[in-house]
Amino acid sequence: MSSNTLSNLASALLSGSVKVVDLTAPLGPDTPVLYLPPQFGKNTPKVAVHTISAYDQDGPFWAWNWLELGEHTGTHFDAPCHWITGKDNPNNTTDTIPPQNFVAPVNVIDRSMEAAENPDYLLTVDSIKEWEAEHGEIEAGSWVLMRSDWYKRNGSTETFLNADENGPHSPGPTAEAIEYLLSKGIIGWGQETVGTDAGSAGGMNPPFPAHNLMHKNNKYGLASLSNLDQLPPKGAVLIAAPLKFVKGTGSPVRALALIAG
Repeated sequence: MSSNTLSNLASALLSGSVKVVDLTAPLGPDTPVLYLPPQFGKNTPKVAVHTISAYDQDGPFWAWNWLELGEHTGTHFDAPCHWITGKDNPNNTTDTIPPQNFVAPVNVIDRSMEAAENPDYLLTVDSIKEWEAEHGEIEAGSWVLMRSDWYKRNGSTETFLNADENGPHSPGPTAEAIEYLLSKGIIGWGQETVGTDAGSAGGMNPPFPAHNLMHKNNKYGLASLSNLDQLPPKGAVLIAAPLKFVKGTGSPVRALALIAG
């Protein structure tokens, strides 16, 4: 039965009846990175690409580069050890997370209209329950992603971070929403903004609840996702595998989704 399932999936991929959607933003020197006020600590540097050789005297038959980038740059995976609340959890680093956890069903909550009207939009428990009433219960072991269409701002650091003298303005979940999702047994939470929390999350209780609560419970995060508008509310499979950095707190990923063609 398992063999038939995999054979059918392989055939569906070859025929195009199952399609692959790229949920990843381009990664390069122009990739927007999170900016923290000085009182919060050091910032992630921008991506830098350094040439080793380019079919020249340093390597006549090949081209390759070496990179400078933070673990949490571009479309990226947050491991539980990324946050202080998850630092003592078992299997909490990118090299120790069971690989089975990198492939899971995905629920996509579309709140793009709300985010377009209010960049400080916050996903609430009632809003999640409304979505479940329409599309079905959120399953244990699945991902939950919030579509806001924020990825369309990703070409510009200014519009993507959307900050002013009062701080960043971007959508995200309330603490109560994260607690509710954890009660459903989800494996992770993700969205299209630079991080997994709302721009206003520093003032929530607890601060940055998507980080604080998800990682406390040994769950995962995905940030700077793209193209969630191409996914159905239910029925897709998410593949998000971080690099196997030793003791890694996170990693850029090539996030992909399988959908019915």
